[in-house]
Amino acid sequence: MIYPVILAGGNGSRLWPASRSDFPKQFLQLGQTLSLLQQTVRRLVAAELAEPLLICNEQHRFIAAEQLRQLHCPATILLEPEGRNTAPAIALAAHQLQRQSGDPASVLLVLPADHLIADPEAFLRAVASLLPAVQQEGKVGTLGVLPTRAESGFGYIQPASRERLSPVQAFVEKPDVRRAQQFIDQGYLWNSGMFVLRADVYLQRLQQYCPAMADACARAMSEPQQDLDFLRPDAHAFACAPAEAVDYALLEPLAAQGEVIVATLDCGWDDIGSWSALWQLGDKDEQGNVCMGQSSHTELQYSHDNLIYGDQRLIALAGVDNLVVVDSADALLVADKSRAQDIKSLVASLPATAHEARLRQVYRPWGHYNVLTEGPGYKVKKICVRAGEQISLQRHQQRAEHWVVVAGCAWVTRGDQSYRVEKNQSTYIAAGEIHALQNPGPELLEMIEVQSGDYLGEDDIIRLQDKYGRQ
Repeated sequence: MIYPVILAGGNGSRLWPASRSDFPKQFLQLGQTLSLLQQTVRRLVAAELAEPLLICNEQHRFIAAEQLRQLHCPATILLEPEGRNTAPAIALAAHQLQRQSGDPASVLLVLPADHLIADPEAFLRAVASLLPAVQQEGKVGTLGVLPTRAESGFGYIQPASRERLSPVQAFVEKPDVRRAQQFIDQGYLWNSGMFVLRADVYLQRLQQYCPAMADACARAMSEPQQDLDFLRPDAHAFACAPAEAVDYALLEPLAAQGEVIVATLDCGWDDIGSWSALWQLGDKDEQGNVCMGQSSHTELQYSHDNLIYGDQRLIALAGVDNLVVVDSADALLVADKSRAQDIKSLVASLPATAHEARLRQVYRPWGHYNVLTEGPGYKVKKICVRAGEQISLQRHQQRAEHWVVVAGCAWVTRGDQSYRVEKNQSTYIAAGEIHALQNPGPELLEMIEVQSGDYLGEDDIIRLQDKYGRQ
């Protein structure tokens, strides 16, 4: 049995402003009906592999849980207490799957959550070709993608031969375009960041090459705590793990010992690491333009080879070429398509608040809400509560709330009163008043909330009782 491990971390800087720190690219649909995470999970379910283990951080836990719920896909969601890069994350997964399967030699298929694979069958054949060396010889397998262009945004793998299955001679960092072309001419492969390995081999090698990391991760997973749908390692122990990518921590020294093997992968793979990559993959019109996003309102005249991504508003271009135009509810990006790799450094130079979406759908265990608009002294939200779910018993010190039900019905607790609020009815919650909200019906409860007060931050919530265990 193969146990998929999906790495769903990341800070969302390369596809800004559509991707943000609170909603990175693995959760975006990018012109598809499913998000990148959902596409990854769907491929694994179709392959009839074991139930996946998803690793994400605290901030994204409800987004991940909701997207899995939409697929009706059971999964273990393991929460990293903090981001420590890929090597410690894989160690957490190895410990959990050894415990979960009862097999110390469980085979892990480690996958980033945000990659595109056009030919899943070719992908699975490449994975299967690695299994004999992984299971019987204890090798670490990796998937090297057959390059289609001189790409400076990827790392490279130098195989020892041009066979479909070859020992790895070296891992090489992201080159400039000139060196990337030289690598391709010499038979190098793109480093996909996907691995096939045995849990016991990984943990043994980690103990050999990175003992501090191995010890910290073992302590963190000695008694993980179950919290609703989430599994929590010990945060204090995990904080002691050095933050390193698996390539640096383990694969490079193992490759030098001949213990890493690469399978050549030709499956229409891309990590969609920039807007220019998305343009290359997109459906182009006769002028080479790619239009995507939730908005279908675009008007283009005498414009060629542009990428236009919009959420709502009309976007019009006239007489411009080779641009990236990304319009979100609270930010606009216009960039030369050839400089798309520079967006990450651009975002790093912006104020921290610019990397947090202000007008975005926010997920909670009971459903989700959208901030529709806000200004001095007010904020307007649309709140959606799933059937049978409820918002915690709480109070706010600095804001009052007006609730208007627009679909479904609500059971409201306000002070010592409890009552039903039907569609087109409203109620008022004064500042400091104890209150709760429940959806007693079979349909989605949709409600408009108008907040008013001197302070409207999400931290102005004092929870008195919560079925989801939140403080």
